[in-house]
Amino acid sequence: MKLISWNVNGLRAVWNKGFADIFNNIDADIFCIQETKMQEGQLDVNFDGYYQYFNSAIRKGYSGTAIFTKIEPNNVTYGIGIEEHDQEGRVITLEFDKFFMVDVYTPNSQRELTRLEYRQKWEDDFREYLKRLDNKKPVILCGDLNVAHKEIDLKNPKTNRGNAGFTDEEREKFTILLDSGFVDSFRYLYPDKENCYTWWSYMMKAREKNIGWRIDYFIVSDRIKDKIKDAKILSEIMGSDHCPVELDIVL
Repeated sequence: MKLISWNVNGLRAVWNKGFADIFNNIDADIFCIQETKMQEGQLDVNFDGYYQYFNSAIRKGYSGTAIFTKIEPNNVTYGIGIEEHDQEGRVITLEFDKFFMVDVYTPNSQRELTRLEYRQKWEDDFREYLKRLDNKKPVILCGDLNVAHKEIDLKNPKTNRGNAGFTDEEREKFTILLDSGFVDSFRYLYPDKENCYTWWSYMMKAREKNIGWRIDYFIVSDRIKDKIKDAKILSEIMGSDHCPVELDIVL
């Protein structure tokens, strides 16, 4: 299976930059997107051969997730069942015969870390949600997790330490998640590969200079890590401040 995850930073915006052609050329089995920034019906999205599911934030033009899948799921869940967390359209879960597919857009801690305390609560509750799923069948999680885990995962770790996305607290929560029985697919295959990023600031020609962060992931249950065939960062694909990431897996 070919799985794709992409924070599109506004589906309507990226639609006008050739999203449909990119989508069709990639030809994924499951294509997850984050930060749709729209309500369902604001854009006529329809791809032949795909079932599609949207989870929009109550607040218009903000957050939001969507999944397009060639394989019809057995069940679809929106959110994680906690009202405090389920107002922003951040999670969609598809249940298939052999695995759960979870698409997430993790809350950003924001400048001045105004949302760090909430983010910590989110991390604990979301991890427990994933563990409950994992008790039933393996989980594939993808999305913008808004954290660079290790120093290798961003260009300038020393000057960014303590900033949103690279606080000790966020990084520790990521470690706890992995220690709970999950694997970062890219680092599993490429533990020492440097200069591999998925997000770049729009300022200072950051993408051109590859001054970026790796904050978009495919995380899988530890017991299916041997099924991973490849994990890719599709940095050549433009249209957003993030690029897509890919997981090739045989289940």
